[in-house]
Amino acid sequence: MIDQTTRLRDVLGEKTAIMLADALGLETAGDLLAHLPRRYEERGELTDLANLTVGEVVTVQAQVVRAERRPMRERRRSMLTVTVTDGRHSLLVVFFNQVRQVRELRSGVTALFAGKVEEFRGRRQLTNPEVQLLDAEIADAQGRDGAEGFAGGLVPIYPSAMKIPSWTIASCVRMVLSDLIEIEEPLPAAIRSEHRLVGLLDAYRLVHQPSSWAEVTRGRARLKWDEALILQVALAQRRFDNEQTAATARHARPDGLLAAFDATVPFPLTAGQRAVGETIATEIARPFPMHRLLQGEVGSGKTVVALRAMLAAVDAGGQAVLLAPTETLATQHLRSLRDMLGPLGRAGELDAALCATRIALVTGSLGLRARREALAAVAEGSAGLVVGTHALLEESVTFRDLALVVVDEQHRFGVEQRDVLRSRSDRPPHLLVMTATPIPRTVAMTVFGDLEVSTLTELPAGRSPIATFVVPAANEVWTDRMWGRIRDEVAAGHQAYVVCPRIGDDATDADPDADPDADGATEGGRRPSAAVLDVLPALRDVELVGLRVAALHGRLHPDDKEQVMTRFAAGDIDVLVATTVIEVGVDVPNATVMVVADADRFGISQLHQLRGRVGRGSAPGWCLLYTDAEHGSPAWERLAAVAATSDGAQLARLDLAQRREGDVLGAAQSGGRRALRLLELLKDEDLILSARDEATALVGADPELSAHPALAAALAATLDETRVAYLEKG
Repeated sequence: MIDQTTRLRDVLGEKTAIMLADALGLETAGDLLAHLPRRYEERGELTDLANLTVGEVVTVQAQVVRAERRPMRERRRSMLTVTVTDGRHSLLVVFFNQVRQVRELRSGVTALFAGKVEEFRGRRQLTNPEVQLLDAEIADAQGRDGAEGFAGGLVPIYPSAMKIPSWTIASCVRMVLSDLIEIEEPLPAAIRSEHRLVGLLDAYRLVHQPSSWAEVTRGRARLKWDEALILQVALAQRRFDNEQTAATARHARPDGLLAAFDATVPFPLTAGQRAVGETIATEIARPFPMHRLLQGEVGSGKTVVALRAMLAAVDAGGQAVLLAPTETLATQHLRSLRDMLGPLGRAGELDAALCATRIALVTGSLGLRARREALAAVAEGSAGLVVGTHALLEESVTFRDLALVVVDEQHRFGVEQRDVLRSRSDRPPHLLVMTATPIPRTVAMTVFGDLEVSTLTELPAGRSPIATFVVPAANEVWTDRMWGRIRDEVAAGHQAYVVCPRIGDDATDADPDADPDADGATEGGRRPSAAVLDVLPALRDVELVGLRVAALHGRLHPDDKEQVMTRFAAGDIDVLVATTVIEVGVDVPNATVMVVADADRFGISQLHQLRGRVGRGSAPGWCLLYTDAEHGSPAWERLAAVAATSDGAQLARLDLAQRREGDVLGAAQSGGRRALRLLELLKDEDLILSARDEATALVGADPELSAHPALAAALAATLDETRVAYLEKG
């Protein structure tokens, strides 16, 4: 009799156990059972050979078309070339000096072949792969166990390695399951009964040895619940601990900065802005930290909501930080805050209001004197509002009383970077994260319920819709019309952007101010993507002759960048050729058209952010996604999806579906094994929400899980120290 902790060497023998440990990291019976099939092959249903990738270790089910043996020059050696098919495509399988394969692999035989895909003279092939016969009569005649374990017609295909083919893993699993009589149940009996879930041991038998697809579904449903509940319990404990963590409650003042701002703001707040403001005011007045995501379309007024929250924090005697990803955006925010606040943001100046505060800017390019003055104002507290970049994360930056951290466009900051600022206070500050398109991990955290969300759905009055189109580079007529659209808009008195993935001079260069997700380099044999320094002269000399065209990118000196932006905002530049340095924060209402060159090199969230730079005035906006991606390819479909909707939340979920979430527990970041093997956050959202309710009730009644030792043990096994630390920073 064995259990989950039994070492595999005690069940399978030393040799097999060593191979499983070395190749796949499997050391115990529990490890092996948790090594789930990647997919299932139905007996007789052949693998699509067209999808094989060179260099990948694969297991394929195919039928032999013909086998040809010929002698080699070396004495007593031979080569067997077997052609196998899926009914439409073929694959070469080559064996050197393999006598047994000559007897077994005859025309018409179906078998599993496991090996590494190689390419020889333009054809893909497997060389000396492992072979498992699926034809019962031939397997029996050869004294092999090809049919055993696959009697139900479903053949489990496992993640495998060169020396451990899938069927060897299946055989090991059968041995473990035959000796395993009982197993610890992490799910409480009440939850299993309520949701009609099979026992854990039965679930493992159903997924490893199914006789039908229905059995696979039942087994996977139970294992998904294990994943969801364990993670939800971890998050519920984190929420419980967060509510026990003392933060300074920040109560609003009826006669403070916020009230004065509301009385002078020159535009009406939308109903959504007011509602979200009330939610934030309530949460920062609680004695434990707020942790909220503010999601809204580009131009929906997130900055105004954030400013009102920051003013409430200052009214309560604290300081508020607005963390921006680039100097361009930080400078833009500084200008916007000063314009909106007027005398309320000019403390110490002649025309300052009586209740005014000071706004400080902290960036890496500040001169020594300006930096010293800004840091002093932050440290002594005279600067109630602080705007800055990554420079705010340096140890030399100290605050008198940090009350609120606002992170703009969170996809540009890592979890650890955001956590640095949160640690700069004796008590944890409240946190507000703003974004138009959440990154996959953030979508995951909102699905799991660990991040509270407010959404702004209304656009302020005067904003115009943006029409987005995918333009195929191979179509000269469409390309001419694209550049013609820019000429027409400029002739009508408007301005334009042309956005490129990289700066130029070097195929692998990077813009220090641009989003690191932009794919500017040559990859997979593709040509280098469009570069600002290459596109600029081409536009000046050919496509946009006579127009005033200028460049903006991260290599420019900060003063030069500021000068270019000032000229563009003043209308002295017709077309700005830029990297993603203009992705967020650039506000020029007169800009109405944007061309994104090599648009397929950008991420979904980037494209959505970029197109938000146009249509910011009363004239309609145009965003033209220029690409050489083939029509119908995944890259084309991704661009078509961006063109089809302006809903940032919907695009974020599409991004999650295509890229998968960053592991909520941080395994993807730490390089460890993924915590989520079966759960698909969008498909299983209802299950995850149900698990959250169950976890909240469990932790509320028993925070330490004293009454549920098996669940506590499963949680401890899932949450190693790295994941605990990552979760704490979430």
